[in-house]
Amino acid sequence: MIALQNKIALVTGGAGGIGSAICRALAEVGASVVITYNSDAEKARRLVETLPGHGHAIVHAPVHDPERVAALGTYLTDTYGRLDILVNNAGITTPVPHDDLDGLSDEWIDQIFQTNWRGAFAMIRACKPLLLASGNGLIVNISSVAGQTGIGSNVAYCASKAAMDSMTRSLARSLAPLIRVVSVSPGWVMGDYASRFDPSYLEKHVNATPLGRLATPNDVANAILALTTTLTFTTGSIIPVDGGRTLN
Repeated sequence: MIALQNKIALVTGGAGGIGSAICRALAEVGASVVITYNSDAEKARRLVETLPGHGHAIVHAPVHDPERVAALGTYLTDTYGRLDILVNNAGITTPVPHDDLDGLSDEWIDQIFQTNWRGAFAMIRACKPLLLASGNGLIVNISSVAGQTGIGSNVAYCASKAAMDSMTRSLARSLAPLIRVVSVSPGWVMGDYASRFDPSYLEKHVNATPLGRLATPNDVANAILALTTTLTFTTGSIIPVDGGRTLN
C-alpha cells in the first residue's frame, strides 16, 4: 500500500508504545514520519531506523518547551515545506486515587495540563501554517475514554483529556475546511503503563469490556490509519477505541 506516499506526518512522543505503532503504521503506507521525543533520543533513533520507506527523522521537541516547539516548526518548514498529518500523542500521567485530593499535587496538575493539553495546542499552533500548506491537513489528538467517563489514573488526567476533546471540537469548526481535527480515544491499552498494574486489576477491565480484551497499540494506530486513508469526511468527532468498555 502506498496510500500516503509523499505525505509528511508528525507524531509527538512517537517512540513510546502507542506512538511507535502509529509511526510504523503511517510509514508502512508511504508517509515520511517525523518523530519528536522528550528525553530518550536513543529509543527514538532505534525506532526511526526500523521504519520502512524514506524521509523519516527524529527531533528533540518536548511539547512543553515553547522554544523547541518553535524550532520544530522551522525545521519542518525548511525540510519539508508542509505537513499533512499531525498526531498529538505525547502525554503524561501518574496514578492517584480520585478521593486523595491532597495526593494530587499542584505540580502534577500543572505538568499534566502543560503536556496533555497545552502541549497539544502549542503543536497545533506551530504547525497550522504547514497543515494549511498541505491543503488537506489532518490533526489527530490522542485522547482517552477517561475524558468521557471521569475514570482514569487521576482527576487531572481525566480533565486534561476532556479538555483535549473540547479543543478537538472547537478547532474542527475553526480550521475547516482545509484542516480536519479528530480525537482518537482509547480505553486501557496494553503496554508499558498497563504492565505496572496488578494482572487481576486488568482482568476486571477485560471482563467488563464487551469485546473481551484490552486495546493494543496497533488498534489505536489502525484508527489513525483509517482517518488518513478512508474516513476522510470525518472531523470534530471523538472516536473510541475501547472495545465497548464505556457501554457498561
